[in-house]
Amino acid sequence: MSQVLGVDHTPPAFDVPPGACDCHVHIFGPTDRYPYAPKRVFTPGAASVEELLAHQRALRLDRVVLVQPSPYGTDNRCLADALERLGDQARGIAVIDSTTTDAELERLQRAGVRGARINLETVGTRDPALARKALSETAARVAGLGWHVQTYTNLEVVVALSDMLANLPAPVMLDHYARVSARAGTSQPGLRVLLDLLRSGRVYIKLSAPHRISDLPDFADAKDIVAALAEAAPQGTVWATDWPHGGAWPGVKRTPEAIEPFHPVDDGLALNRMASWLNSRQLADLLVRNPARLYGF
Repeated sequence: MSQVLGVDHTPPAFDVPPGACDCHVHIFGPTDRYPYAPKRVFTPGAASVEELLAHQRALRLDRVVLVQPSPYGTDNRCLADALERLGDQARGIAVIDSTTTDAELERLQRAGVRGARINLETVGTRDPALARKALSETAARVAGLGWHVQTYTNLEVVVALSDMLANLPAPVMLDHYARVSARAGTSQPGLRVLLDLLRSGRVYIKLSAPHRISDLPDFADAKDIVAALAEAAPQGTVWATDWPHGGAWPGVKRTPEAIEPFHPVDDGLALNRMASWLNSRQLADLLVRNPARLYGF
């Protein structure tokens, strides 16, 4: 076992292929250098570059994608500085808005950013019209840089926007299984639309944070969903931990006034679970080949 941020991680039970990538992690703090946005939904604890590197070693991963977390808003300084420290083993996903200049986009590109994130779910935005506007505007800004647009939303919004997602000028990455329901299985409404989008080659999906789609302790009901996604989009799936595992706690109101603790997730167990659900070719696509192509490693 290797411990990171107080959590024991099970060692990988298989030969992790060289170049394997965790495609969704966050860095937080220090807050005296990187203050959070005043209008944030929650306040996380600290998660440093050094702790991320320990996490990577525990899982025997060579590459990582840093995602701008919502408490920082569009202030990408923490992200950019972390990318500089990590070097070529890391890529980034920034958050931008209409005030972000072209010069800033070019600076982020040089730092290793390869996408822009629109976090609809965390701030409670489920209006397809607002999502459509945000996706269209962001895709137009970043397409010329060769970036993709990453969004955290749910299956209902994905279905409502299906007519545009595969036709945006930039590819689209759907976070956290697009919030499909593991319990509802592969016959749930909307899943066929999602699979068709993935088959288009312009829409990708991140197999990360299964606790967001399953209520079972071992997430066993997500296995069939993973199989369906991997079969539909062998070149459009990537894997991630979502380390250090922020997120709302049941029955606890989110507030920026108090530090919200991270969830104690065993990411080694999560990696082993994914390896047991996929064959070796699918696993190499998921961990190595697809991230290398999408993020430009």
